[in-house]
Amino acid sequence: MTYSSEQLLPGTQRALLHRIATAQSEGRAPSLVAAVQRQARTVWSGSRSCVDGHAPDNDTQFRIGSLTKTFTAVLVLRLRDEGLLDLDDPLEKHLPGTDVGDVTIHQLLGHSAGLGAEAPAPWWERTPGTLRPELADVLGEQTRMHSPGQRHHYSNPGYTLLGALIEKARGASWAEVLRHEILEPLGMNRTSLHPQAPHAGGWAVHPWADVMLPEPAEDLGLMAPAGQLWSTTDDLLRFATLLAEGDDRVLCADSVEQMREPSAPAEHGDWHSAYGLGLQVVHIGGRTLVGHTGSLPGFLAALWIDVEDDVVAVALTNTTSGLLIGGLAADLVSIVAEAEPRIPEPWRPLPEVDAGLLALTGLWYWGTRPNVLRIASGGGLELAPLQGAGRGARFTAQPDGTWTGLDGYYAGETLRVIRNSDGSVNHLDLGSFVFTREPYDPAAAVPGGVDEGGWRGLGA
Repeated sequence: MTYSSEQLLPGTQRALLHRIATAQSEGRAPSLVAAVQRQARTVWSGSRSCVDGHAPDNDTQFRIGSLTKTFTAVLVLRLRDEGLLDLDDPLEKHLPGTDVGDVTIHQLLGHSAGLGAEAPAPWWERTPGTLRPELADVLGEQTRMHSPGQRHHYSNPGYTLLGALIEKARGASWAEVLRHEILEPLGMNRTSLHPQAPHAGGWAVHPWADVMLPEPAEDLGLMAPAGQLWSTTDDLLRFATLLAEGDDRVLCADSVEQMREPSAPAEHGDWHSAYGLGLQVVHIGGRTLVGHTGSLPGFLAALWIDVEDDVVAVALTNTTSGLLIGGLAADLVSIVAEAEPRIPEPWRPLPEVDAGLLALTGLWYWGTRPNVLRIASGGGLELAPLQGAGRGARFTAQPDGTWTGLDGYYAGETLRVIRNSDGSVNHLDLGSFVFTREPYDPAAAVPGGVDEGGWRGLGA
């Protein structure tokens, strides 16, 4: 057993150690390593092993399985940000000849393209990638399980197509692009396609007896963009910082935020999880976590980020099954976030404010419903109901004087300030809804007009 920390309280450290020790013992994992990050700094790490004196550390490689998909998604978003493709483009536009060219890049990223979950037999995770030398070998004969865009259906072959798309756009192998565009800029020197010492070996643990069997570690070939990578907790925490904050060397904050937004309807009956663009989104214990889990024979991995509380947890183990790795990593996040809540940054006034913009703030009525318009800390606008939940959004300014909704009910909608001939404000127009300074203000251009008799009581 090993553990270390820089900032966490002793009680929090013990709770984290107890959680991973319980997971390794009850999950019967040969070894387990985990780490927690806050404010882009590792604040705790710990490990357990069935062999005394051989516990892994933050520099020990484990295979991370489908966590690889998040790296592939970042590479695709980089192509979009450079103007080389649009996420709504059909695959055929950039990668012709696949027989599924009508699906969009967005659908492939979010697993809503309707493609099969796995490559045809034999079991691709335990056999050499040389058995599937062409994309047709990965897709198989039954390429469609569902109509594109209709539902979320996880697809490993879909990420093989995205890997091929990256190679076609860059004129280099997926591995080379990955190294040049993500691993080297982020200093992820211990993330690789193949294991590099020190690394864990993969094991299967018998479900009904305390005995183990070594698992093969095959090169996945064309399936590599879906699950090939080996990494460490140190490297994955570096990657998590990118996913939480963005990094202009790799992917800007706006694009990272787009990755974290659900991209397709959740599976029927599962209202606690969704899938963004290469990222899973889960709601556990009242908090929202984004990240990814991964598994390949002999290995399980999980990375979860609580953006609001600024806590990241990574957990890696070398067993095929038996340990609920996603739940473990989620618990590590919760332990820290609940025991040591994030300390808010000090409130500070804006450096300057436009007087005209300030004049727009305050109460606005949609019919009789009061809403409040505020200036956001970044200089945008925020509209929200005065009380309770309801329609609202953040808005960003456009060069023509309008405002575009960033989220919520009004995402993508246009907010306009409608003025009288003398320049005074008559009302706000938001996607055709009229917001006035008084409920059904007779001086404003309320659709349908306002009764001339005005407001009245029961006896009027």
